[in-house]
Amino acid sequence: MKNLLIFPIILFLILNSCTKNNKTISTQSKIVNDEIESQMIKSYEEGLNEFNKKFYLEAAKKFNEAEILFPQSEWAPKASLMAAYSYFSDGYNNDAIRELESYLKKYPNDKRIVYAHYLMAMAYYNNIVDEKKDLQPLLNSKKKFEFILKNFPNTDFALDSKFKLDLINEMIASKEMFIARHYIKKQKWIPAINRLKFVVQEYDNTIFVEEALHRLVEIYYKIGLENESKKYAVLLGYNYPDGEWYETSFKIYNKNYKLKKYKNSNKSSVFDKFKSLIN
Repeated sequence: MKNLLIFPIILFLILNSCTKNNKTISTQSKIVNDEIESQMIKSYEEGLNEFNKKFYLEAAKKFNEAEILFPQSEWAPKASLMAAYSYFSDGYNNDAIRELESYLKKYPNDKRIVYAHYLMAMAYYNNIVDEKKDLQPLLNSKKKFEFILKNFPNTDFALDSKFKLDLINEMIASKEMFIARHYIKKQKWIPAINRLKFVVQEYDNTIFVEEALHRLVEIYYKIGLENESKKYAVLLGYNYPDGEWYETSFKIYNKNYKLKKYKNSNKSSVFDKFKSLIN
């Protein structure tokens, strides 16, 4: 009987002890978390201070430090994004991209995610050298800006993305035309035709479509496919009847025709125009 009475008392003492221990652990955990969060905020503020002084690499280190200190905190995604922005601000575009890839993987539901996608697109965009070199940064940037237009169409970022895409398309078309001219010079007609058709089909809103149509008229005439040549001549004349390239194409069929002199012929590359827009 005594044992039956003692058992509930012991059980009560054990449960009461556990409750007290849990409260103690919970209190200690809260104190530790508060201390860590305080350290994180301090690192974040130090990062901001370095950033404002334009010590961007030091700022990035501080923001990374802040995120590592308390990755579960609401400050963590902000710190990760600021680290990426710091790298971007100092021209370390590849480091910014790596930081942003990490951010998108760890914080897919963060409210600032549209800015992360935009910043990544801009980092790729800033890696563009010119239309005659590596095409990959152009394609990466284009893909990201298209993603923003599709998924965040009603934001300010979408408006700027549309503007950047127009410039990117001009540069890609310029790259294709550069390669096509190279093939023409080497008299490699088939690859030249393929490049020119690609410009006509995919980049018909760029300034290069007129020249691409003319080159198709010229090549097809040269290799004896006059019907194909005339088809592109008609297309060129229908869309650009007053253009210099249509007049040049007309001379292919009328050797005695004298070309007009155009005073404002623009020979600068698309990348020159691009640089003038961002300077």
